[in-house]
Amino acid sequence: MPYYEFACRGCGSFDRFHRMAEVPDTAACPGCAGPARRRVSAGALLHAGSTATRLLDATASTADRPTVVSAPPGGTRARVTRNPLHTKLPRP
Repeated sequence: MPYYEFACRGCGSFDRFHRMAEVPDTAACPGCAGPARRRVSAGALLHAGSTATRLLDATASTADRPTVVSAPPGGTRARVTRNPLHTKLPRP
């Protein structure tokens, strides 16, 4: 079930879960109980704690500080190719 963002003039914005077919144009504000209009915002169909959410959070947290690799992973050997076309490729 997606969540929708609503904006109250006095209290600010808040989120509510609704079915897509049953989403109202206004909702009661949890702070003042006044009417709050639905805002146009980005959709969020992910459940908190799901595998997809954890993966997105881990990817976002390492975007500005990637892990440093000092050596190739253990147990891997360089692959030797006999294809003559590969000899034209640049060497690292």
